[in-house]
Amino acid sequence: EEDLLQDVCREIVVKWSEAQNAGVREKKEDEIQAIASMIEKQAQIVVKPKKVSQDEELRKAALLAQYANVTDEELFTGADEQDGATAAALTIGSEKSLFRNTNVEDVVNARKLERDSLRDESQKKKEQDKLQREKDKLAKQERKDKEKKRTQKGERKR
Repeated sequence: EEDLLQDVCREIVVKWSEAQNAGVREKKEDEIQAIASMIEKQAQIVVKPKKVSQDEELRKAALLAQYANVTDEELFTGADEQDGATAAALTIGSEKSLFRNTNVEDVVNARKLERDSLRDESQKKKEQDKLQREKDKLAKQERKDKEKKRTQKGERKR
């Protein structure tokens, strides 16, 4: 009886294992089939080459040539004499390129304008402060004079 029971248990375990393995095999086959169909779809997709005009090709070639031939020494030269600091100024000749990069020049000019405006504002503030000090001095002197007159009147009345 026990032998029969053990045989039945073994048979159940064997059938269960086979069922599990069959499910895993089916999943793997489904995944492989899905990957194969995706690859087939990608193979069917054909990318049409973009038609580029000859003018655009020439522009592209000129840009590539410009950046390939220009060295760092040609790009950045120049100095700011007022501050004594070096500033970058772009010096690419028109014969080398179709376009001119003016970013560096724009930044340098903007900083220079900002410094000039700050300098002017500072000068105006100094002048205003000087005028205000003179006004305060005059007002103080007038107060002293009025106080003197009042005290003199008071002394005369006594």
